[in-house]
Amino acid sequence: MIKFLDLQKINKEYSLELKQVSERIIDSGWYLLGENLKNFESQLSKYIGAKYAIGVGNGLDALRLILRAYIELGIMQEGDEIIVPANTYIATILAITDNRLKPVFVEPNVQTYNLNISLIERNISKRTKAIMVVHLYGQVCWNRQLVELAKKYNLKIIEDNAQAIGAEWNSIKTGALGDAAGFSFYPGKNLGALGDSGAITTNNKKLAETIKAIANYGSSEKYVHDFQGLNSRMDEIQAAFLSVKLKYLNVENDKRRKIALLYLNTIKHKEIKLPFLESNDDKKSHIYHLFVICCKRRNKLQKYLTEKGIQTLIHYPVPPHKQKAYSEFNELHLPITEQIANECLSLPVGSHLCNEDLNKIVTTINNF
Repeated sequence: MIKFLDLQKINKEYSLELKQVSERIIDSGWYLLGENLKNFESQLSKYIGAKYAIGVGNGLDALRLILRAYIELGIMQEGDEIIVPANTYIATILAITDNRLKPVFVEPNVQTYNLNISLIERNISKRTKAIMVVHLYGQVCWNRQLVELAKKYNLKIIEDNAQAIGAEWNSIKTGALGDAAGFSFYPGKNLGALGDSGAITTNNKKLAETIKAIANYGSSEKYVHDFQGLNSRMDEIQAAFLSVKLKYLNVENDKRRKIALLYLNTIKHKEIKLPFLESNDDKKSHIYHLFVICCKRRNKLQKYLTEKGIQTLIHYPVPPHKQKAYSEFNELHLPITEQIANECLSLPVGSHLCNEDLNKIVTTINNF
């Protein structure tokens, strides 16, 4: 079976370094809020090109904390609206509703599957406070129209950068484009921890300080609590693991781009819709966290590939507005989002694949 993802194989390449830092931290006796976290935050802020980086517990918490900090700073309040792509992973929506804010679902671009920026303005109301863009599957969601809209209506732009670390728009990395950005280092990400971890980047000092305090029980000074905070802190061992793997992130992303290019050039089946690059002149605008195709006979295609020994996944089979958890939105009709959910299929992509695997995947799909 060609695995969709093989973390054992991927992490084996770095296993010696990972074991060395693990042993060092175990022996140190310091496991939270230490030098390894400071080092990773510094490395991440430098890599992204943002002034501040804060390591947190996971990607969902990263987005939750950004919104919570804006509430604490008086920029948002309960009931305010956040514009968000309808076809995102549910974590994006959970971050909004957890803060008692209201998600306003906007359809994606039918080609890129990213938020359709041309539809944003008609969804802005007096209660709108932010646009949460998701760089879905690893492709940058950004243009000048988005920036102009945010300025016109005095809106914050928050990046859900869980899938696109290392992607660029006009030589600026995702995570440094908006007012703040949330990252996920879930093990399967391009930069994956060996457990749960996340981070936030921003150029706003006050926002960074507020987020850091809220994530640490609402405290910036021990036993002094300015906020009713959370416990969401990246531990020392995950910070050290991520410092090791960050050194190789550009290499890993380049491997994914090469695989994606092979797929784009060699998958020729007439029923398969391949990913569309919005910026064909910019090879760095997509880091292919996922390589997502669409097919009207998606379920049959997936069954066929499984029978041939090729594992695939669906990202995502049920959109947030159709989930039981969000029954208040179940009656919304979002045809593009629903079509993508019914037709999308993610192919294996990553450094665990060899040329033989890739040739088999392409040949098998073309023979479907």
